[in-house]
Amino acid sequence: MKIHILHNLREEPWGGGNQFLKALRGEWIRQGAYTDTSEEADAILINSYPFSAEYLFDQLWHLKRRHPNKIVMYRLDGPISFIRQKDQDFDRIIRAWSDAIADGIVFQSRWCEEQNRLAFGITSKYQTIIHNAPDPNIFHDSTTQRLNDFPIKLIAASWSNNPRKGFDVYQFLDEHLDFNKYTMTFVGNAPVTFKHIKMLAPLPSNELADVLRYHDIFITASKTDPCSNSLIEALACGLPSVALKDGGHPELVQNGGELFADTQDVLEKIDNVADHITDYQQQLPTMNLTQAANNYLAFVKQIWDDKQAGHYSPKRTRVGDLLTIKRMIITWKAKRLWNKSTGSSN
Repeated sequence: MKIHILHNLREEPWGGGNQFLKALRGEWIRQGAYTDTSEEADAILINSYPFSAEYLFDQLWHLKRRHPNKIVMYRLDGPISFIRQKDQDFDRIIRAWSDAIADGIVFQSRWCEEQNRLAFGITSKYQTIIHNAPDPNIFHDSTTQRLNDFPIKLIAASWSNNPRKGFDVYQFLDEHLDFNKYTMTFVGNAPVTFKHIKMLAPLPSNELADVLRYHDIFITASKTDPCSNSLIEALACGLPSVALKDGGHPELVQNGGELFADTQDVLEKIDNVADHITDYQQQLPTMNLTQAANNYLAFVKQIWDDKQAGHYSPKRTRVGDLLTIKRMIITWKAKRLWNKSTGSSN
């Protein structure tokens, strides 16, 4: 069985989802399970909502018209509107595409699965939960490289500059962290500036991994984040983590760090990890890319085997579905332009 990822994969720093999909493609290539052409693939993996690339949906629709027996897996995070605090139309479009064309859904965390179901009714006959995993050739531990000396080195990272990525907490730390005991670095894009926290621009994966391994503790305050790739990459690099108790963070951190509720307890949690850092290092969860890739393959094989046995027929494309979704996209874009012109945030 061959799989193709229908997504515009970028080589430059471009967010966690892009990094994971590149790593997943590399692992499938290594296993001989990947094809670079959608025509040759038995199964297609699509990723959430293709911002500024709606033509990928058109490509998929026409592909299914030509090859109705191809299996379509839909990899979902979100709900997107939870992170943006607007744009529920995104999630409604995702629901419509899922109902129309997806044979199975891969949710990135249990939290993601539950919130998509409760808020937008997104479910499938075939669905599973598969956490992301980093490329082990890039994101791996190297205890000899980390100094573990004084002061203790904290680090946070975010490719997105969305304020809900935790910048209120980082600003609080910039003002209240004990910088005699700690240093802190932020890597990525930010809508704010800091007085004490060192800022670095987004880095290619190899350079980011080196920077992570130089530090001691990772912190993330992102809200409603279904499966943070930056957190996964930091854990894989051997960093105990302090994470906001929200979204998929608890599922990822497990016993490899502490969870905090808000600015009232974040300093205490950082101190707890710093004072027992060796204990947390020994309990870091394992993020295995090969296992994640195999889980995807096992999931699509389940659908494929049911199809071969006559227990399932892949979804057929209907012109009415496509027209409905195109109308939803046009409506959303028109609403966005209207809100922009009127200054509305709705």
